[in-house]
Amino acid sequence: MADETGLRDQLADLAESGRRHVVPLAAEGIRARGEQRLRRRRAALASGGALLAVVLAVGGMSLLRAPGGAEPPATGPAPTASSFVPPTPGPGTEYATELGYVYGAEAKGDTVRVTVRQVRTVRGTAEPTDVVHTLTLPRGTLAEVRELADGQPSDTQLGALVDRLGAQPQWVFAIDYDSEGRVQSLREAYWLSG
Repeated sequence: MADETGLRDQLADLAESGRRHVVPLAAEGIRARGEQRLRRRRAALASGGALLAVVLAVGGMSLLRAPGGAEPPATGPAPTASSFVPPTPGPGTEYATELGYVYGAEAKGDTVRVTVRQVRTVRGTAEPTDVVHTLTLPRGTLAEVRELADGQPSDTQLGALVDRLGAQPQWVFAIDYDSEGRVQSLREAYWLSG
């Protein structure tokens, strides 16, 4: 019991010292804080009401302007994203290679645009995949050819092959990419063509 009484006395002394050190808020401070909250609330309500009125006016105008049918889009549908990702050379190698039919060549200025349809090899033959993408390359891009040069192995520039790379997939090439995804050369995969 004696410990309880001493504890009560200590707590009472602690509470009394706390009351002495705390300064109560002045009535003016309490009133000013309340008025500030009230002004903020009124301003928020007024701006929300104005915003609602603007939204309704714009929405009403757009409904009145529409003749009944939907307007055609300003641009055509967005092209679908290609699943093609340029191959990356492995550790210790300079180039990575993609196998694909190269066709649909179009010369435009100093460049040639070609379509590539990736292939995979199955028992020594080329089997097309669903991955199709386009490449725009400089006319001077080197191409090693054999069947395209009537059976005589040679190096030629891509610009000289535009007429031979027709609209249909016929010629399979090994396309060499550097570590930054740039095409460095094309090599006719004559063992897979035809």
